[in-house]
Amino acid sequence: MIQLYNTLTNEKENFIPLNPGRITMYVCGPTVYNYIHIGNARSAIAFDTIRRYFEYRGFQVNYVSNFTDVDDKIIAASKKLKITPREVSDKYIKAFYEDTDALNIKRATLNPRVMDTMDDIINFIQVLIAKGYAYESQGDVYYRARKFANYGQLSGQSIDELEQGASQRLNDDEIQKKEDPLDFALWKSAKEGEIFWKSSWGKGRPGWHIECSVMATKFLGDTIDIHAGGQDLEFPHHENEIAQSEAKTGKKFANYWLHNGFVTIGEDEEKMSKSLGNFITVHDIVKKVNPQVLRFFMATTQYRRPIKYSQANLEDAAANLKKLQGAYDNAAYRLKDAVEIQIDDERKKYLAQQKIDFEAAMDDDFNVQNAITVVYDLAKRLNVYSSETQVIKSVLEEFMATLVEELNIFGVFLNVHKEVDVDVKEIEELIKQRNEARKNRDFEKSDTIRDLLKEKGIILEDTAQGTRWKKDE
Repeated sequence: MIQLYNTLTNEKENFIPLNPGRITMYVCGPTVYNYIHIGNARSAIAFDTIRRYFEYRGFQVNYVSNFTDVDDKIIAASKKLKITPREVSDKYIKAFYEDTDALNIKRATLNPRVMDTMDDIINFIQVLIAKGYAYESQGDVYYRARKFANYGQLSGQSIDELEQGASQRLNDDEIQKKEDPLDFALWKSAKEGEIFWKSSWGKGRPGWHIECSVMATKFLGDTIDIHAGGQDLEFPHHENEIAQSEAKTGKKFANYWLHNGFVTIGEDEEKMSKSLGNFITVHDIVKKVNPQVLRFFMATTQYRRPIKYSQANLEDAAANLKKLQGAYDNAAYRLKDAVEIQIDDERKKYLAQQKIDFEAAMDDDFNVQNAITVVYDLAKRLNVYSSETQVIKSVLEEFMATLVEELNIFGVFLNVHKEVDVDVKEIEELIKQRNEARKNRDFEKSDTIRDLLKEKGIILEDTAQGTRWKKDE
């Protein structure tokens, strides 16, 4: 039974989907006015890994993640770049797909855009007004937060705490428009020269929170299994989503709320964010770092924990990933002289237990750190077995298949079919000459051939089963 930590109840709960074998999952996506940074990627990687594990366990996942393409920052970018807000969004949505594809993040079942759901947003707001949960004021529309009985439950804050915080953030214009400092905007009247849509309250555009309520319920239903996003979205964004959605439908909005930890940077381990100016974009980093290393680095930390971004941690991830690839390559090399007999009982038992241990770790709120330890043990045993004098083909294949399958859940694809842009016949001939030289104790010639191959980017490894070669990475 999969257990997950539900932010709404602050407890680990058994996961029971609304419909057996099927999961509806909504993950808050980016505001597309710039390239995504590593903190944004952390959320996408964390929930992609969770999605992959659900699919590994046989679930069909309807995964929806939105693009916010109407926003103050997008409007500001459009003025600066002298293009329309849609053109700004189009540019950075294209970049988002390029960056997330590089990180092997599976594309969502659907990525709805605010601009394409405007009629639904307006209709949603009209229902809230009709039910008395919202009101129009000078062209804006606000939600009556205090009217919703459970307001503050997700973030664990009292009405008094929320009211005090809201009062401190308001300017004079907002104080005049609002009935209560807690109330939040569903619709904003357009300023001169801004993009707008027509509504019964006048020209304007939606508030941020209403967008996700509309898209989640429109594409996944009034009640969904899982709603996910970064910890910084708990309040006010997700709190407001619950209030809006449940006020409109009269039903529970989401059964489980998952929130990922931040990416921190620097000695002070400060949260990475665009507002603090301490961010590194995925667009830039993948030019310098193997995207699979960045993916592996982030996917192997449990989603609720913070991740410290540093060069040292990236190097550790690269070294560990190289060891896993090496274990696979060692086994693949031994396939050529493996014997054709059935896998033995001892290793059958190990593989069965290994799967149990892996799934037990992942079932425990997706504890990837414990799960990857189980994978490391598999790779270690595979290395030991590959060095034996006689190896069984079926044992190697089962171990290799398990390693590939489990790493796929982390979004890491081992290089199973290596393509090399070198003359394989020439390399094999040079290795043959080197082996003859060693046999004849002509070590000078042997070293010369090794150095020649090294200049070509070929690394030799002398093993008990013969000399292996690989391209230098």
